[in-house]
Amino acid sequence: MKVNCKAEIVKIEQLKQDLYKFSIKAEEIVSSSKPGHFIEIRVVDGIEPLLRRPISIYNLDKENGILEFIFQVKGKGTELLSKRKVGEKLDIIGPLGYGTFKVKDYQNVAIIGGGIGMFPLYELAKELKQKTTTNVHVYMGFRNKELITLEEEFKNVSDELTITTDDGSYGISGFAINELKKDCQKQAPDKIFACGPLPMLKAVQAFANENNIPCEISLEQKMACGLGACLGCAVKTAKSPSDAPEYWHVCKAGPVFNATDVEI
Repeated sequence: MKVNCKAEIVKIEQLKQDLYKFSIKAEEIVSSSKPGHFIEIRVVDGIEPLLRRPISIYNLDKENGILEFIFQVKGKGTELLSKRKVGEKLDIIGPLGYGTFKVKDYQNVAIIGGGIGMFPLYELAKELKQKTTTNVHVYMGFRNKELITLEEEFKNVSDELTITTDDGSYGISGFAINELKKDCQKQAPDKIFACGPLPMLKAVQAFANENNIPCEISLEQKMACGLGACLGCAVKTAKSPSDAPEYWHVCKAGPVFNATDVEI
């Protein structure tokens, strides 16, 4: 159940030049949040900018009621957010989204993400490891070595960790999806979970659907409200006819979808 609250900032970490991790005290939101949920943040106390910013949940500390999120400075809103201080309170709404990652007992799962799309996958990997999943294999794809983030954190919540870079400056040269395909030739996972840039998601979706591997993908769309009111984050359903297309809204039906259900 979503709530609107003022959450105190208890810690701020600058992970990269333009990448920040905030830890906030938000017991009500934390208690009902699941992997794949997101929050909407008012970045300033005033009305400019008016719209909230949607940001995925990175980590949930349910014992202490701490929620962590990571964001990249891309525009005016996120720049203003990056200047907030420890002790200040953020006006947030959450948890938002109906479609979340399905956490249950598996034998073998693959989690694949690219760039800043890795962040919503951390809580998922952590909770899967807390279940009786035998093998959690995480695939992290980045453009180059300088952009690699949270390697140790993901190593701690996975049984296997594969890192790729487009330019070969670290880990395996190439794309993460290629390593997933190679490993699937030996043993297909029970399920694939993915979040990241659209070209990567399309490749993962196509591979999973062609090989009948259950797959869930988390979509990142521009959201003005996060509540389904503005209708701006539409995604076409896969089975709707071309002459009468049907759409779901990512903020309400998602952001996590079965790979067979949407056309991206």
